[in-house]
Amino acid sequence: MKSMTAYAYREKAAEGMTLSVEMKGYNNRFLEIYVNLPPWLSGLEPRLREYIASRNHRGKIEVSVRVRERDAKISVTVHTGAARAYRDAILSIAADLGIDEKPSLPLVLGMEGVLEVEKNRDDERFWKEMEPVLEEAAEAFETERVREGKHTEEDILRHAGRIEAMLRRVAAYAPELENSIKEGIKSRFSELLGDGIDENRVLAETAVLLVKYTISEEISRLGSHLSEFRAETARNPAPGKKLDFLCQEINREINTIGSKSNIIEASRAVVEMKDALENIREQLRNVE
Repeated sequence: MKSMTAYAYREKAAEGMTLSVEMKGYNNRFLEIYVNLPPWLSGLEPRLREYIASRNHRGKIEVSVRVRERDAKISVTVHTGAARAYRDAILSIAADLGIDEKPSLPLVLGMEGVLEVEKNRDDERFWKEMEPVLEEAAEAFETERVREGKHTEEDILRHAGRIEAMLRRVAAYAPELENSIKEGIKSRFSELLGDGIDENRVLAETAVLLVKYTISEEISRLGSHLSEFRAETARNPAPGKKLDFLCQEINREINTIGSKSNIIEASRAVVEMKDALENIREQLRNVE
């Protein structure tokens, strides 16, 4: 079991640059990946997304890559036509205003479109340098998720144990519940018919009510759901969705038991089960 919340940061000095990768994980029902790359490395985004998706199944994951270059090779293109246009425009404005001043070279060079600077970059070279840093960050991210997930799993199974303990208590009261149904029917027949009770009629009415109000089937199904819950936790590295579904089924059986039981001790056990289940569902929001 892994948590969806985690953080990792790794930085490496490479040839002529420093690369850093930062990863943040948040709770989310599905897998959402947000990538923040320098614009000139946007071509690497699909590859980065594929790598992150191969290691994660759920959660919102933000990946930020920063590159600080020290000796980047650049090429400069001079657009003299644009420079002349700016110069002529400035001279024209100066003449109209009666100002005897010529535009300086730094002023013209600072105008948009006069100089075009392009850094010569190779995506494959950057990926080769970035991949080891990304792997280190991803491993640290995974370690954090596993560490946090282990604590979450322990807490979830502790609450599952509470439900199992309360289920055993409810099961112990099941015969008493059935007996109270039988005695209730006999009591009502006695009130109506006195000593002339038709035992066959009593048995028939009892059978009908037992089918309607007995909790033996719910106890059996709830026990089965809890066993499957533990098994799924043990065998599935990303059990969040399945466990959430099982919680719905467990909740249904608990509610049915609560609606049928008229024994105070059993009702208290049902309340305890509901509290434990709510804690489990709260924890599952953070599980992959």
